[in-house]
Amino acid sequence: MSSRRRLLLAAPLLLASSAMLAKAPKRRVIRIEARKFRFAPNVIELKAGEEVVLELTAIDFVHGFSLPDFNLRVDLVMGKPVRVTLKPEREGRFGFLCDNFCGSGHEEMAGTIVVKA
Repeated sequence: MSSRRRLLLAAPLLLASSAMLAKAPKRRVIRIEARKFRFAPNVIELKAGEEVVLELTAIDFVHGFSLPDFNLRVDLVMGKPVRVTLKPEREGRFGFLCDNFCGSGHEEMAGTIVVKA
């Protein structure tokens, strides 16, 4: 098969692929900093069914990020952003916390994700 014929056969696939990529919705990125002894922001509002990317960065220590209601847990190494995708389907208030002991005040290092309709 000639290279011209192969190109003509592949063109519809390439066009379909690029059209699918163009239609893919952009996910909102929410940046969260973890530092002794807080997350910033510590309250995050989302819509039910909205897929977002949480980009977590530890500033001063190796922290943990745990969101038990969504079975989500990651380690945060200083200066290395970690990206996780979250798509909450139900409304409510869901707590997150640092689960890697980071010193006196660690027990206060928590936040809330508020999911609304």
